[in-house]
Amino acid sequence: MALAWSADREGASQEGSFARTGGTVSEARTGKRFPLELPIKIHKESASGDSKGTTGNLSAAGVYIRADASLEIGSPVEFEITLPPDVTGGQENVVIQCKGRVVRTDPTGASADGKGVACVIDSYEFVRNT
Repeated sequence: MALAWSADREGASQEGSFARTGGTVSEARTGKRFPLELPIKIHKESASGDSKGTTGNLSAAGVYIRADASLEIGSPVEFEITLPPDVTGGQENVVIQCKGRVVRTDPTGASADGKGVACVIDSYEFVRNT
């Protein structure tokens, strides 16, 4: 049996977007970001198969992903983040299924894990097998 909980993020501010004020650039982030490196699987409509990567940081409204995936700003994206038991305090993995969109790409931040992509999370669902 799977236990699921979901939340709708429509109307949330765009995490990772930038606002220009008084000649300086400031970030419009609203939630606390946690520097968590977690496995992530990206589902892409235009490509066959899934891409894998890791999170760089995570908040309730957005995620920074390091993955070898070609994603364009504004494109919709679906992905799954796996929370291991040591993060949740449980006895098994918890998977978060997310839908969102790409708000920023960082091609110069390429590493062994791939390019950097910032995504706003529009909706998510926690799925846990019991």
